[in-house]
Amino acid sequence: MKKFGLIPWLVLGIVSGILVGLYFPGWVGNILFTFTQIFGQFLSYIVPLIILGFIIPGIADLGAKAGKLLGATAGIAYISTLVSGILAFFISRLILPAIVSQGALVEEEALGLTPYISLDIPPMMGVMTALVTAFIFGLGINFLRHEKAQTILFQAIQEFRQVIVLIISKVIIPLLPLYIAGIFADMAATGEAFATLRVFSQVFVLIIAMHLGYIMLHFTIAGVRKGINPLRAVRTMGAAYATALGTMSSAATIPVTLQCTKNNGVSREIADFTVPLCATIHLAGSTITLVACSVAVLIMNGGNPAFLEFLPFIILLGITMVAAPGVPGGAVMAALGLLTTILGFSPAQQGLMIALYMAQDGFGTACNVTCDGAISLVIDSFAGTKETKNS
Repeated sequence: MKKFGLIPWLVLGIVSGILVGLYFPGWVGNILFTFTQIFGQFLSYIVPLIILGFIIPGIADLGAKAGKLLGATAGIAYISTLVSGILAFFISRLILPAIVSQGALVEEEALGLTPYISLDIPPMMGVMTALVTAFIFGLGINFLRHEKAQTILFQAIQEFRQVIVLIISKVIIPLLPLYIAGIFADMAATGEAFATLRVFSQVFVLIIAMHLGYIMLHFTIAGVRKGINPLRAVRTMGAAYATALGTMSSAATIPVTLQCTKNNGVSREIADFTVPLCATIHLAGSTITLVACSVAVLIMNGGNPAFLEFLPFIILLGITMVAAPGVPGGAVMAALGLLTTILGFSPAQQGLMIALYMAQDGFGTACNVTCDGAISLVIDSFAGTKETKNS
């Protein structure tokens, strides 16, 4: 996996699944689909734990990064994520119906594969219960850290997060290609695979175009605020964009993002504060991808996405993905619970979302970190204004 990268393995999984569904004996496809069904149950079980493992330490750790500009940075980052999701919904809702045939995956009642074994692995708690629990404990631990330098509970939740990251990186991510292969084997057996792949390619183009447009929107605002050339500022962030494409991790890209941000004229103190914080809480690019892919999957399955249905999803998405950027694909893993509870996604639809998201995760991450540089410019302009007034 490390040698070849995740995306080639995902492509191999899709191709292998289609070949199994079309040309292999039925029992081979049934064995593969049996694994997919069991793995899907495991994903449903682990989702609340992912929410707890990401959100609690993410909120609890904000206190350690706090300063006078914490509220401004966190507020701008969340508003940016929220606006990105809303814009992505309306653009996708406008364009995708012309690309994606309504109900393209439910036109026929062809029989698919049948798992030999079905396991029911119920989660320990519901997704909303996990969200509320995460907020309570995250805020509580954050408060306690103001009273003590460290708490046993804070250390415990940090170790819990490490366990969840270990499960994602060592179990879920390596097995994803096999899981996706089972999904596409079933889709090939029902005649839906090639329609899905055609939609995939067209949705990718739209998503990347939205990423680039949102980056320019950020730097236009930052350029007006700081009085600099937006195009030059974007070019300066090029190394961070390229690095994020390869690492697919905002956290792993922090050193390069820091250097590019400072090269844009942001003071060392502001850059050292805003870049690591935004790498944790700002996921505009990931939100654009998740919203656009969700709209596409719903349309493909005969749905009619409505804004009021998506708004709670977008609002909670920016909070649920807190601290997920440290893990490639962490954003979509954290979002699985919302896809299920708010948008009503089935296990097969969740699998499609994972495949769509992971295939372009690098572009979403690159949008995230590049926009972090624009937010740093805006925060630096606020800090400069305050210093001027105080002098």
